[in-house]
Amino acid sequence: MQPAWTVLKVIQWTTGYLREKGVEGARRDAEILLGAVLQLDRVGLYLNFDRPLEAAELAEYRAMVGRRARREPVAYILGRSEFWSLPLCVSPDVLIPRPDTEVLVEEALGKMVPGGRVLDVGTGSGAIVIALAHEFSDARYHAIDLSAAALELARENARRNGVEGRIHFEPGDLHHLPCGPFDLILSNPPYIPHEELAELQPEVRDHEPHLALSGGVDGLDCYRSLTAQAGHCLAEGGWLLLEVGIGQADGVRQLLATAGLVEIFCREDYAGISRVLAGRRSVGRDNLSA
Repeated sequence: MQPAWTVLKVIQWTTGYLREKGVEGARRDAEILLGAVLQLDRVGLYLNFDRPLEAAELAEYRAMVGRRARREPVAYILGRSEFWSLPLCVSPDVLIPRPDTEVLVEEALGKMVPGGRVLDVGTGSGAIVIALAHEFSDARYHAIDLSAAALELARENARRNGVEGRIHFEPGDLHHLPCGPFDLILSNPPYIPHEELAELQPEVRDHEPHLALSGGVDGLDCYRSLTAQAGHCLAEGGWLLLEVGIGQADGVRQLLATAGLVEIFCREDYAGISRVLAGRRSVGRDNLSA
């Protein structure tokens, strides 16, 4: 008889196999995938190290490991992720929400006004606007995206988190924003310079949607469009909050200033990287960009 594939043996073998394939955090991913198959958390796996896997469990797990070895992200394999401690469905139609983006939510919450209008541009999975609606119910939320599949997923995520009645999702292009006026516009737009797409990790380059990644030659195309529209779409005193990529803060700061926005500031993420740029439409005078 062949020796049984126990939980511990499977984890150890998978960890080595995924490392050979260049997967970072191989042990973590091996445990997450096996936990999903067995419906056990990490502690549960440790308490069941000697448990042998049944044939059906082993087959399901092997299929998942094969996908991960081809560098498919764990979130896509499982069809789920988490953001702001909220459960979200994800698919290759949307970017996987990153913890860094929670800084954008934190800053947005500090700018909310009762009864205000909020626009999330390029909502994807809906992570940002759902987190805001979950924390601050007294606002009118709008969210746009070019992708019909992304909007469908975002609506489902809003329903799962009990905020579907607070958010109006609709097709929209960040180059042609709704007129508003909005008290808060926020976005995590595509910002990867085109030539750098090929240098991204396979998990991102080969699996996440390029529509949500590519920011043009220098990565700033979407910021140019968003800042140019701010004066038309923001209410007086309204804020534009933008997540930015590494090294882009100075360029986006200049775009905000050129658009006539004031009180411009930068917020770092918890790794000390400039992550959010914000500017405000002034009150009592026309500040449309030239």
